[in-house]
Amino acid sequence: MTGLLYTPLIIAGLAAVVWGLPASHRLPRPMDTVAALVVLLGIIATVIGILLTAIPDFFKQ
Repeated sequence: MTGLLYTPLIIAGLAAVVWGLPASHRLPRPMDTVAALVVLLGIIATVIGILLTAIPDFFKQ
């Protein structure tokens, strides 16, 4: 049941990717870099959320 705690992390990461992909092509020059970084952070958040949902004790030693 603790794996479901990371569902908001997955949703937030996917939302960042969905917003950032079109925004990185639509926004003017300095802001498109920020949108591209948001996409990268969204991918990282989604992958970590999926990993922690599948294996809740992954980062514990």
